[in-house]
Amino acid sequence: MSPSTVIIRNQWYVAAYGEEITGELFARTICNEPLVIYRAEDGEVVALSDRCIHRRFPLSKSRLISGDRIVCGYHGFTYDREGTCVAVPAQTRIPKGARVASYPVVEQDSLVWVWIGDRELADASAIPRAPWLAQEGWASVRGLEKIEGRHSLLMDNLMDLSHETYLHGGYIGTPEVADTPITTEVDEAAGVVRVSRHMDDAECPPFYANSTGMSGRITRWQDIEYQPPCLYRLHSRVAPQGHYPAEGYVPGHDADDDPGAFHTEIVYALTPETDHSVHDFWMVARDFAIDDPEVAEYLHTNNRTVVLQDVDALTLVERVITEEERVGGTVTERSINIDTGALAARRMMKLLARAQGDEMADTPARV
Repeated sequence: MSPSTVIIRNQWYVAAYGEEITGELFARTICNEPLVIYRAEDGEVVALSDRCIHRRFPLSKSRLISGDRIVCGYHGFTYDREGTCVAVPAQTRIPKGARVASYPVVEQDSLVWVWIGDRELADASAIPRAPWLAQEGWASVRGLEKIEGRHSLLMDNLMDLSHETYLHGGYIGTPEVADTPITTEVDEAAGVVRVSRHMDDAECPPFYANSTGMSGRITRWQDIEYQPPCLYRLHSRVAPQGHYPAEGYVPGHDADDDPGAFHTEIVYALTPETDHSVHDFWMVARDFAIDDPEVAEYLHTNNRTVVLQDVDALTLVERVITEEERVGGTVTERSINIDTGALAARRMMKLLARAQGDEMADTPARV
């Protein structure tokens, strides 16, 4: 069966980094919905449909005036921050029900989250956390790349890190990543898939050797927590070989109780743009060299290189799958043990699709 193109609408998605949103109009498409986003005069972030109700002119190409109002750049229809049309040209009567859609927005952990689906179901307490991105004692680098491929391809990529050995050799990949078995746990109550790979006597890849100063063999832990459909957290722990954390250590929570190790929290937000494209927000937070600009630049440059390698690979896979779907209707895959995390995430995505009543949840993707 083809990797799914179903978009789960009744979920929170990262729409932007907080620093991207200012008092200027900003456009981004999320889940097939074109949005105009801006920071209001009180500092809150506003998200509206980016199409004027009159002649569909993009509001993001219009003008933001005092009072948090957008004046359409085509015919002057004017909207307040709730999306209500408050003025039209050449008449005082505003057509009944004249408004554009507005979307719930929450700014948390330096990320701007938006809810595209049924607004009555939008529960801000359900937004997954990534506190290291805005926490004292941590420093982070970040970026954003668009992938011309369906959301599920990026999800599969991140849930199976064995590809690091082959696709990212010379950066983060070493033989031990592919050689070390994984354990997979599904927490259905929390809506989280966890995948762990704990490597002993491993080669230290350049990404960590050059940022931490370590040399020689290392103990390397990779602990994934993915909360479909959007937030992926990789708790990465590296330390000199034989240096282990205390019993009861919880990845992502107990870095302060693990001296002598280096911790990076690698966060991805997988936000569908369309059925066949996804925004790949990537972030690397660290608890070492937090005031060192050279380390920051190194990690940013190298992680972006890794992300772009993924972009190239997934764009190619999307093209292949799209053509095979066009010719034969679906594709055939063969999964193995390293795919248990990705398959668990697929199953969880299917449950979310069923919950929103998506009739395509159990059918192959079509183009």
